[in-house]
Amino acid sequence: MTDYKGIKTFDELIEKEHGKIGTESRNEYEEGAQMFIVSEMLKEARKTANMTQEQLAIKAGTKKSYISKIENAKGNIQLSTLIRIFEKGLNKKVGLTFL
Repeated sequence: MTDYKGIKTFDELIEKEHGKIGTESRNEYEEGAQMFIVSEMLKEARKTANMTQEQLAIKAGTKKSYISKIENAKGNIQLSTLIRIFEKGLNKKVGLTFL
């Protein structure tokens, strides 16, 4: 059982559960968390546009299975394809921030 005594912030909790920034465990956690965020953003944008996965795939020039894979946070995504899905498929501009 993990001892959570003394943990006061979310960052402290993440560090306790997944290690310090730069460790393999933490990197895997961060990657999964980012993938989840992208998947939820895509689902929400597609639903707001009243589109099926198939309709979005056709408009973006990709396959329904690829849209499904992204929405289920599975596999690797090419940045260029993700941008094309949002920009061509959903008429959304994509901005990137590097920290």
